[in-house]
Amino acid sequence: MRAWVALVAVSACTLASAATEVNTASVADLDGVKGIGPALSARILKARETGSFQSWADLFGRVQGMGKASAARLSAEGLTVNGAAFGDAPASAAPQALARPASGASR
Repeated sequence: MRAWVALVAVSACTLASAATEVNTASVADLDGVKGIGPALSARILKARETGSFQSWADLFGRVQGMGKASAARLSAEGLTVNGAAFGDAPASAAPQALARPASGASR
């Protein structure tokens, strides 16, 4: 019996920490993210009516009151855009400057 109770507790904790995808979340899902209240969830859902959010930049570009600071805070609370946390950049978007040799290296 104790093992079953422990399993249920672990499952509940896992579900509580699951990510909330902004493109598929219901109003209740969005309101469940700390930092999103009824007004912000309504603005997100209204903006989503015109199409899915393609990126975090798209989200805070289309939703009034969203910016990089709020995106970082909401991402830390589990909000994702297309499965990505804020700050996760696609590999193809890596800056070319990172590919250059370090200064002083022979060319």
